[in-house]
Amino acid sequence: MKPEEKRALSAEHASPENEVEAQIEKQKGLSTLSLIGTILAAAFGVQSSRARERDFSQRSPWPFIIGGILFGIMFVLTLVFLVSMILPDG
Repeated sequence: MKPEEKRALSAEHASPENEVEAQIEKQKGLSTLSLIGTILAAAFGVQSSRARERDFSQRSPWPFIIGGILFGIMFVLTLVFLVSMILPDG
């Protein structure tokens, strides 16, 4: 089967209900847990392509930007705290 025929068949099977569900999911945005999971995945450099597509389909990048900055600050403060606890006071 030619690629054009496959695309035509898949377009025929795409129901309007699936499109509506996709629009509703896009408008709802990410839950807090999903946002935290996305930020952690970005910090470790691992993320599924499905999650990446979901993230890039969001209306605003601000939750990701603010979450990333907060994560970075907490990460640095945690490292400073751990190092200060491990190294003897000089």
